[in-house]
Amino acid sequence: MPGPDALAAALLRLSEHADRLARLDEREASHSAETADRITALTTLANAMKRTLDDQADILAGLRDLDDRVTGLTARIDGIAPADDSPGRGYQPVPSPRFWKLDGAAREEAIGRLRAWVEHVYQPGYGHLAASLGACWEQHPLCLYALDWLSELWSVLYLQPRRTTGALAGQAEWQTRLLTAAAGLMAAETVRCGHTPPRAGRAARIGAMP
Repeated sequence: MPGPDALAAALLRLSEHADRLARLDEREASHSAETADRITALTTLANAMKRTLDDQADILAGLRDLDDRVTGLTARIDGIAPADDSPGRGYQPVPSPRFWKLDGAAREEAIGRLRAWVEHVYQPGYGHLAASLGACWEQHPLCLYALDWLSELWSVLYLQPRRTTGALAGQAEWQTRLLTAAAGLMAAETVRCGHTPPRAGRAARIGAMP
C-alpha cells in the first residue's frame, strides 16, 4: 500500500493534469468561438457577395432592356426624321441667303434658285396669288426674303418621303395663312414700284387678300 508521500504526489499530479485539461478545454472553447465567429463572418461576406452579384445581374438585365428601348426609339425617330446619311431622309433647308450683302455671281445664284421655284412651282400651281407677284420681284429685297422662306418651307413640307399628321397640318397652315399673307405683301411691294406698269385688276385682288 502506497505511503502518504506517494499518495500526496499522485494527488498533486492529478491536480496538475486537471489544470492542464481545464486550460485545454478553455483554449478549445476559445478556438471554437473564434472559429464560429470566422464562419459567421465568412457566411455574412458570402451572402453580401451573392447579393452584389444578384444586383449586378439585375443591373445588366436593366441595361439590356434599356438598350432595346433605345434601339426601338432610334428606329422610331429615324422613321419620323431620318439621319443625315439615311437614304429616306427628306428635304433639308439650305442656309439663308444673305441678300443684304450678296452681289455679283453669288447674288445671281441665290436669286436663280428662287426664280426656278417661282417658275416651276409657284406660278403654275398657285393661281391668282402667284399672278399678283410683280415681274420685277427680283429687284425687291422684301420679295427675295419672302420667296426664300416660302420656297424652303414648301420644300420641307412637300419633299418628304412620307407625310405625317404634323406635315399635313403644316401644309394647311402654309397654304391658307402663310402663303396668302406673303403674297399680299409681295403684291403691295411691286404694284406701284415704278419698275413696270401695274396690270389691270391687280389692285382689286390685293384688296381682297387677308
